[in-house]
Amino acid sequence: MATQRMIDFLADRRPEGPCLVVDLEVIRDNYLRFARAMPATRIFYAVKANPAPEVLSLLANLGSCFDTASVPEIEMALTAGATPDRISFGNTIKKERDVARAHQLGVSLYAVDSIEEVEKVARAAPGSRVFCRILTDGAGADWPLSRKFGCSPAMALDVLTLAHKLGLRAYGVSFHVGSQQTKTDGWDSALAQSADIFRTLSDRGITLSMVNLGGGFPTRYLKEVPGVPAYAQGIEQALAKHFGNAIPETIIEPGRGMVGNAGVIKAEVVLVSKKHVEDKARWVYLDIGKFGGLAETMEEAIRYPILSARDDDQVGPCIIAGPTCDSADVLYEKTPYELPLSLTVGDEVLIDNTGAYTTTYSAIAFNGFPPLATYII
Repeated sequence: MATQRMIDFLADRRPEGPCLVVDLEVIRDNYLRFARAMPATRIFYAVKANPAPEVLSLLANLGSCFDTASVPEIEMALTAGATPDRISFGNTIKKERDVARAHQLGVSLYAVDSIEEVEKVARAAPGSRVFCRILTDGAGADWPLSRKFGCSPAMALDVLTLAHKLGLRAYGVSFHVGSQQTKTDGWDSALAQSADIFRTLSDRGITLSMVNLGGGFPTRYLKEVPGVPAYAQGIEQALAKHFGNAIPETIIEPGRGMVGNAGVIKAEVVLVSKKHVEDKARWVYLDIGKFGGLAETMEEAIRYPILSARDDDQVGPCIIAGPTCDSADVLYEKTPYELPLSLTVGDEVLIDNTGAYTTTYSAIAFNGFPPLATYII
C-alpha cells in the first residue's frame, strides 16, 4: 500500500497530472523477502514489470538475476550492473538476429517452446542452454497466460531432444502459473509434468538440471493474498512430492510480486456525471485510463484500490473511466466501485499498488495525453 514516503512526496512536490511514485525501499524489502523464503532458488526479476533504471540498479546490487524479453531489456540489465550470466532471454518468440545479438552480449540462457525456435538458437547462439516452456491451465490466477506461450509436455520432449542433438544444452523446463496466482499449491500440477519430462529424457540419456517456476507471485489489490513464505512452502512441498530427493535447480521470475506494491498513482477526477437521471451508478472520469498505464484493468482483471481524502463519507456505486476519446477506455463497469458520494471534479485520488505494468503500458501519447510520469524515491 502507499507508504508515508510516497504520500509525503506527493504532498511536498505537488506534481501536475497523473503520475506514478515508486518507493525503492519497498522493492528492497520484497527482494529480501523472496531471498529469505526461497534461499536455494535464484531470482530472475521480470524486467517488463518495471524497467526503471533505478529499480534495475537496486536489484542488480542486491544480487538479482534478470528475465528479459528483448535485446533492449538485456542491455538495460547490463547497464544496471548485471553480468551476462545473470540474464535469461525468456521470451519464446525471438528474431534470429536478436538471439545472435544476445549471444554476442554474452547471454547463454534462452527460452524455447517449439522446434523452430530451437533451430534459431542453435544457429545464432551455438552451445547455449535452453529451457522449454510448457502449457499450464493457470487455475487460481486472476490473469492466466498460457495460450500464447508454451507447448504440450509431449512436444517439450521433442523440443529438448532436438536441442540436445543440435549441440545445445537441454537445460530444463519452465512454466507460468498465471499472473496474480492466488493458490499456494498452484505450482503442483506443472511440477508433476516437469518431473515426468525429467524422467523421460533421463531415460533417453539427456539430463535436465533446472525448473523455471516462472512468476505469478501476487500483489495485494482489493483482496488479501498469501505471503511469500506460504508460496515458498507450497512450492517446496510440490518439489519434494514430484522429484523426491533429486530436487533440480530452481529459478523464479517475480515481476508484479517484486514491484507491484511499491508504487502508487496520483490521479485527478475530471468529471462526475450520470447518463440518466434515475441512474444509481455515477460515472467518474479520471485523468488516467487504460491508455495511460492502467491497461491491466482490461476485462477488470486487476482491480486496484482507489483511495481519496473523502473516504470517511457515505459511498455509492461508480463506473470508472479514463479521459480519452475511445469507448474502450472504461476501467470498471461490470463491477462498479463504491466511492464517496461527495467525490467531485478536481479531487485527487490515489490508485494503489500500481508499481507493476503501468509505465510500460503507457509508452505512447494516445490522444495527446503524455506517457505516465514516474518518480522514483
